[in-house]
Amino acid sequence: MKARTFTLTLASALAVIAIAAMAGTAAAQPAPASEKKAMDLGNFSVSLAVKDIKASKAFYEKLDFKVVAGKLEQKWIVLQSGNARIGLFQGMFDKNIMTFNPGWTKDKETMKDFQDVRELQRTLKARGLTMAPEADEKTEGPAYFKVTDPDGNAILFDQHVPSPKH
Repeated sequence: MKARTFTLTLASALAVIAIAAMAGTAAAQPAPASEKKAMDLGNFSVSLAVKDIKASKAFYEKLDFKVVAGKLEQKWIVLQSGNARIGLFQGMFDKNIMTFNPGWTKDKETMKDFQDVRELQRTLKARGLTMAPEADEKTEGPAYFKVTDPDGNAILFDQHVPSPKH
C-alpha cells in the first residue's frame, strides 16, 4: 500500500511540474495582439449629493474621514480615510457620482505618465459607450467627460492636470 501511495504522490508531483512548466512557457510568450491594455482611469472617489453638508461632514468624521480639500462655505469638501475618498457636495448635482481623475494619485499629486482623458474617451467610444458631455478632442490639459451606466449612475472622468508628454 505504501508503494502505491508513493507512486500516486510521485505521479501527482510530476503532473504538477508538467503543468507548471507549460504555464511558465505560456506566460513567457507575448500576449496576443487582440488583448486590450487595461485602461488607467486615475484616482477614484465617490461624489455624494448631500442635503446638509455640515451634518454629512460630522457623520463621515465619525467614520475617521478627514477633510483634505474643498471649502465648507462653498458647500463642497473632500474627505479621506486611508485610500477611500468621498466628496460631499450640497446643491451642486442631483445624484451621486463616481469620479475618476486621470493624472492624479490619491494625494492629488500629478503623475508623469498617464492616459489622458481624451484617450480614455476614444477608447470608451470605440467600445460603444456614449458620453454626455464629451471632452473636446482638439484641446489638451484639463477636461472631462461623463458616461452613465445602465442604472442611471453617472461616472465622471475629470482630469485637472496638463496632458502627459509622450
